[in-house]
Amino acid sequence: MGELGRAVAESDSKGVAFMNRRKVVAAATTALIAAGGSASGQGQPREVGSGRDVTAGLRTFSGIGKERPILEAGREVEVFRHKGAGCLTHMWFAMDSRTRIRVYVDGEARPSVDMAQDLGHGYAHGGPPEPWGVAQFGRQGGVYNTYRIPFGSEVRVTVLPTTDVFDSVTKRDAWWIIRGTEGLPVLLGGLRLPDSARLRLYHLDGHRAQPLEEFTLCDAPGSGALYQVTLAAQGDKPSGTWEDQSYQEGCVRAYVGGDPRPIFLSSGLEDYFISSGYFHHRKLFQTELSGLTHIDVAQNRFAAYRFHDHDPVFFHNGLRLTLRCGEELDGRVFHKAPAAVYTAYTWVYQWS
Repeated sequence: MGELGRAVAESDSKGVAFMNRRKVVAAATTALIAAGGSASGQGQPREVGSGRDVTAGLRTFSGIGKERPILEAGREVEVFRHKGAGCLTHMWFAMDSRTRIRVYVDGEARPSVDMAQDLGHGYAHGGPPEPWGVAQFGRQGGVYNTYRIPFGSEVRVTVLPTTDVFDSVTKRDAWWIIRGTEGLPVLLGGLRLPDSARLRLYHLDGHRAQPLEEFTLCDAPGSGALYQVTLAAQGDKPSGTWEDQSYQEGCVRAYVGGDPRPIFLSSGLEDYFISSGYFHHRKLFQTELSGLTHIDVAQNRFAAYRFHDHDPVFFHNGLRLTLRCGEELDGRVFHKAPAAVYTAYTWVYQWS
């Protein structure tokens, strides 16, 4: 058989295989529709091959507060409690912006989540003009998030004002919606996390780093997955020159399982937040993957967030996440980075 004959035979063989695959898909679609589903995924959700309704054990719960005068400087107030096992899926608050939000799971004395409203929702220094938001969080007359916060026996949510001079509009009043579902698993990167997974928030508050200093954003034991990082940074020498912004040359590194060799998660700080050139476009952006929520070149500062739900970073035997103020690689120092001040929130799912 000549070259042309072999090419024709191979093409015919591939065509037959393709038509056979189309027949299989068509048959599977017909069977799905007959079983009460549809090709578009509507109908009763069922486990493949089981015929079992996977929503049978799911029970949604919710609680609200409406114009409640509960805010008092330094006084922590419980606004929600639920017993059972499942996940929080939605929180919304309208109240003085200097009020912290805390989440306690499974009877813990110290909250797994203790967040300021701004950094807890991806922004600092006032953030972008309202309204703005993505699927995971935003600010539209109030802050909201859809973090899946799992718990095994109980969940509590509290608020704690950090000011004694309250907003002139909302004053000491608070409004909230908190919702979740019992029996709902946590999915990350298309994978179901273990039932023992819990969401932990690690803080780095106002750390002043010297040029080329490598410092820790979080040190998480056990097994888990990195979920989100929000960072507010400000370099010295606020002149607006590119060299003064070169503290952003620092790479994000992940040390897994005690290995002294890092996994590089970025080639620079602004690169980690899916931008480049020290955010050279100077425009705010918000997507479900990353966002720039504040930039002030004259003050040499910015705030940004990065999610890893579509880009998972899994680890076992511990994760130490670090950042460097400026960068040196392979004996090369990248420009003359100034000292800088960093505040970071690092969210990690952990399990035993």
